[in-house]
Amino acid sequence: MLLQRIQQRWIDSADLQYQCAQQLAPGLETACNAMVAALTGGGKVLACGTGLSSTQAMFLTGALVSQLERERPELAAVPLGTSAAVIHGIQAGLDSRQLFARHVRALGLPGDVVVILTAQPASDDLEAAVHAAHERDMVVVALTGAKPGLLAEVMRDTDVLLSVPATRTASVMELHQAALHSLLDGIDVLLLGEETPEEKE
Repeated sequence: MLLQRIQQRWIDSADLQYQCAQQLAPGLETACNAMVAALTGGGKVLACGTGLSSTQAMFLTGALVSQLERERPELAAVPLGTSAAVIHGIQAGLDSRQLFARHVRALGLPGDVVVILTAQPASDDLEAAVHAAHERDMVVVALTGAKPGLLAEVMRDTDVLLSVPATRTASVMELHQAALHSLLDGIDVLLLGEETPEEKE
């Protein structure tokens, strides 16, 4: 029984990834171009996420600053909402729904990109972050599940909404991780060109 359940999860995951390959590739390409334009133009990538998605925001920014698979110069990227000073300010009485928005307004500049990740329908704090990014003339890249909620209503034509075809939290996060790998690989290709045979080994 358990063996069959485990096997079925892998099969379901592969099916969802196939759907994403068809559905998300154009948006991922657009997001790669926007992020590279920001990074090569002296800007940066900010990233935030709610719940477990916050770890994926930190993964993305960490891989941009360091690397995922290929050696390259450091890229400017900052995870939002992780600073002890910021969190202390929230605990001291500031509106917690403004946590990400305040960070965006403090660090964001025109031309920067903010990446938002959530496995659940978007909450007020993420909606506020989108509005703050628009105030700063930033591009928003949002990775959500099949039900993006409020984010779908506040995104602009210049933003990129990547809604994966899943609602189960674990499935959404698996697909988001694959999407982040695609973004990082795409950025490397745009900056460094295709891999050499030696790099692929």
